[in-house]
Amino acid sequence: MDTSTAAPEVGLHPLKAILRFANKTCIIAELEARKLRHDPTELITRALQPTLWLLVFGQVFTRLKAIPTGDMRYLDFMAPGILAQSVLFIAIFYGITIIWERDLGIVHKFLASPTPRAALVLGKALSAGVRGLSQAVIIYLLAWLLGVKINWSPFALAGVVAAVILGAALFSTFSLIIACLVKTRERFMGIGQLMTMPLFFASNAIYPIEIMPGWLQLIARVNPLTYEVEALRSLMIAGAAGTPASVTLDLTVLAGATALLVAVAAKLYPTVVR
Repeated sequence: MDTSTAAPEVGLHPLKAILRFANKTCIIAELEARKLRHDPTELITRALQPTLWLLVFGQVFTRLKAIPTGDMRYLDFMAPGILAQSVLFIAIFYGITIIWERDLGIVHKFLASPTPRAALVLGKALSAGVRGLSQAVIIYLLAWLLGVKINWSPFALAGVVAAVILGAALFSTFSLIIACLVKTRERFMGIGQLMTMPLFFASNAIYPIEIMPGWLQLIARVNPLTYEVEALRSLMIAGAAGTPASVTLDLTVLAGATALLVAVAAKLYPTVVR
């Protein structure tokens, strides 16, 4: 099909072009976020797994003191990792919506509109961030009830919001790329389930990188989930060892990886209709 109408407008002032792109991105994000109004129970069911991790795994291993976490209580160490896990599990299956939209003919309508493909991809990524923030609220409440030493400063909360949105955007865009390549729900679900556990366990979500074997440490250092966990742990937990420079580095890595994936997904997006 002819997708020339989806190309960005030419001859616009750069600032005006950026504003139009941002506006279209926000419109797509709003359309996606509205879906939560039709099925808000999804947010509750998604919160069950991280709740069990904190209530069962976290409480037991805090008592055992089997994992060395320095001066930080294990439950405090683990809470940011479980938040990152919750965001990952929501975002990694987000690409299946593209397959549903293809089957329903919605993708064709998007591609026939003047909305740039990058705005379509980024808008969907931001809507995944909204879902991630809903999980952050639930996990913050649960962590507070369990006595986790949460940093409530406005700067820390703003940083957590940024880390959650970037993490959700990164993994949802990665999920979209997979959906564009495999094109069927069955293959997509199989690949998504195959990837979630390696991403989670090959990170510092539930144990420090220092206690991993050497080969796993190398994988953890290139795993984007590690950088999300590091940022969340530095910002979320009072007295954590993170510094503004380290948090900035973590967020920069997440933002850079997200931008790269958005560019790749924008190139692949039209192939979902073939």
